[in-house]
Amino acid sequence: MQELTLHLFERMGMLLILTFILTRIPLFRQLLDRKEMSGMRMFIYSGLFGLFGILGTYAGVVVENGESSSSFWLMRLTGEQALAHSALVGVVIGGLIGGPRVGIGGGLLAGAHLLYIGGATGLAGAIAVPLTGALAGGVARFFSQERVISPAKALFVGMFAPILLMGMILICAGEPDRAVELVNLIGLPMVLTNSISIAIFTTMLRVALTEEERAAAYETEKAFHIAESALPHLKQGLTYRTAQAVAALLLRELKTAAVAITDTERFLAHAGTASRTLDPGEEIQSDLTKSVIATGELRIIENAEEIQPRHPALGAAILVPIIEAGQVVGVIQFYFKRPEDIRRVELVMAQGLGQLISYQLGATAHEKMSHLMKEAELKLLQAQINPHFLFNTLNAIHSLIRTDPLLARHATMQLGAFMRLNVKVMASRRTTIREEMELLNAYLDIIQIRFEDQFAFQCQLDPALGELMIPPATLQMLVENSIKHGLRDKASGGVIQLTLSRAGDMAVIQLRDNGIGISPEVLDSLGDQPIIGSEGTGNGIYNINQRLISMFGKEARLIVENLAEGGCSISFSIPCSLSEGSRYREAN
Repeated sequence: MQELTLHLFERMGMLLILTFILTRIPLFRQLLDRKEMSGMRMFIYSGLFGLFGILGTYAGVVVENGESSSSFWLMRLTGEQALAHSALVGVVIGGLIGGPRVGIGGGLLAGAHLLYIGGATGLAGAIAVPLTGALAGGVARFFSQERVISPAKALFVGMFAPILLMGMILICAGEPDRAVELVNLIGLPMVLTNSISIAIFTTMLRVALTEEERAAAYETEKAFHIAESALPHLKQGLTYRTAQAVAALLLRELKTAAVAITDTERFLAHAGTASRTLDPGEEIQSDLTKSVIATGELRIIENAEEIQPRHPALGAAILVPIIEAGQVVGVIQFYFKRPEDIRRVELVMAQGLGQLISYQLGATAHEKMSHLMKEAELKLLQAQINPHFLFNTLNAIHSLIRTDPLLARHATMQLGAFMRLNVKVMASRRTTIREEMELLNAYLDIIQIRFEDQFAFQCQLDPALGELMIPPATLQMLVENSIKHGLRDKASGGVIQLTLSRAGDMAVIQLRDNGIGISPEVLDSLGDQPIIGSEGTGNGIYNINQRLISMFGKEARLIVENLAEGGCSISFSIPCSLSEGSRYREAN
């Protein structure tokens, strides 16, 4: 038994050397990615591990009459001969990293060879080896979270496989006593050599995996370098010139067959193989490229007929979306000579570069947006805008940049419109109701972005009174007061009504809301003096009231009252005749 064990270890050592060479092959390393395999690729891997099992058979030792033979070359066996072999190693490894179908496929090939070799163990091996491959594949699915099963678990599986074979020898044997004697002779050596060999094999695979991860880390570092080099071009936007510069940079650093960059409709640049067959501005024809633009998901092209542009040297591609402000603005296409060239490292590199470039475009857009917001802040403060309104609006835009970039863009534009109107209105001590309504509508458009469905605004104005003069920002400040204080406890269902109607020689402006109303201790003095309390300051209402009295007299003072049905009403009356307006202009 000791001599047999040494022979098996000696021959298995040579086989493990071949295994190490196998782990250097890119086709084999693709198995570590655990990707879905096509039927052809599964057939190739089944044949590969089946061949490995056959080599394990030839690395076996012939046993006859209780003695082991040292002959290296293996011929067909007689019924008196048996074989202690390592065919199980390749089949178990195939099942562990390729799944049940690869394990069964490799097992059938290795089992058929064992049946051909014959001997006392031929039939048992033909049955046990495919079954072992299937069971190993099932174990791999059970530990699917591990890209390569740990050596300790592999050692256990490796012990189980030859035990299963020994059981099958006992079942298939015609002479039980002779079968027991054979199992006693070859059982322990095969358990030791097969289990230890499988554990060593998985260790080699984990080493290969570590090398892949180190390579991925190196490629990630390279991706950061490329992204940093591309940043000066990207800051200028995605144009034909900047796209060509970035494509040339990617081709030089990554050494792919070619690199192309598109926007959502056409090719902007192409560098490398087939550069002369594609002109900048050519429309996108590839359905897969259009799919990437529509879905924002990375795609891999493995069929040369789906590649644009067509070229004999381009057989595969990775399509990576470029995303700015949450929307796809283009695609980076990395071309390869054949699908086998797309390893996990290349895939991670392409995906990482796409994300880095997208982040940089987003950061550039955010920087431009921040610059616009800073300009807006200065202008608004110069125009005496309520700083709380400004800060809340800027905070809302800052949040929307991540969640809803289009709405953030709209809010920024409305904020700019509000600034322009506010500067225009606040430049004078008076403004028309028409101009005041433009300012109010711009304010409401911004404020309803923040409060969404918290309240509805209803307005009924007599168009004939649109040219009447009032103090600037009067309506906007009254509406702001209703939102901040009257409706502060209403999460939804709030209503603000603004009416402007004629009553004789006077124009009556009334603002109503269905909020919490005003406490009685504040109500009597509101507008006559600044109020500081739990409901906020009354400076706004006080200032509006004093400006109205200064412009039109005490008849124009604010009338503030709580409504019986709930809420508050603020109203004032101003002269609607031209003579009254003339007296005001003459006084100023």
